[in-house]
Amino acid sequence: MTGLDFFDLSGRVAVVIGGTTGLGREIALGYAAAGADVVVSSRRGAQVEAVAAEIEALGRRTLRLASDVMDRDSLQRLHDAVLAAFGKVDILVNAAGLTKKMPTLEADEAEWSKIVETNLTGTLRGCQIFGRSMVAARYGRIINLSSMTAFRGFYQVAPYASSKAAVSALTRTLAIELAETGVNVNALAPGLFPTDMSLPLIEGTPRGNEMLMRSPMHRFGKGREIVGPAIFLASQAAAFVTGQVIVVDGGYLVSGVNC
Repeated sequence: MTGLDFFDLSGRVAVVIGGTTGLGREIALGYAAAGADVVVSSRRGAQVEAVAAEIEALGRRTLRLASDVMDRDSLQRLHDAVLAAFGKVDILVNAAGLTKKMPTLEADEAEWSKIVETNLTGTLRGCQIFGRSMVAARYGRIINLSSMTAFRGFYQVAPYASSKAAVSALTRTLAIELAETGVNVNALAPGLFPTDMSLPLIEGTPRGNEMLMRSPMHRFGKGREIVGPAIFLASQAAAFVTGQVIVVDGGYLVSGVNC
């Protein structure tokens, strides 16, 4: 096996939950370009259709199935359909997420619960439903999306940050539980990536300007820059890597004095 072969995903089947927008879409298309058949799913059928067409344009197989991480039955249907069509799931990415800026002392419990239910419990559901099949197959790569808010305090995003810190903890715990089954569980913690969810908070705002000032690269990440780390964690190159939260942030979290 050559060096590049370690990163080849040919013959693998990947499911990217929350894979129709933002970083989930970038990862899904990156996996397809690396050789995997990829099924993306989210709540909006039109978006599923659009990304599925992009995957097929890369010469890979896919399905067109909407799902909602708040609805366990819909994830089970997604799982069952993928197994029926492809016979296996090698890679699972839990990329569905939700955030809202709000003062913590005034946070509405319903809003809090919706964010935590989406980001944390939705990730748990994906891990449980697809993880069981991976354990039975004695092979799998689970990749959750955490956040750098799991490492640092960010202003007025307590439900999001709390849920992402919990995703990191879930990742480490599940990695230990599955370590002898052939299933590796890791997470990515993206930094300053403008997406549909984050753009209103960071583009041209005092918050975004402060983040750029604190970042050693003084720029936002480009969507394609999440793909390499995501392929690494999904590939044979990461066979001995589990329980890790890999930060992709241009040096933001290690930054001290930048000038």
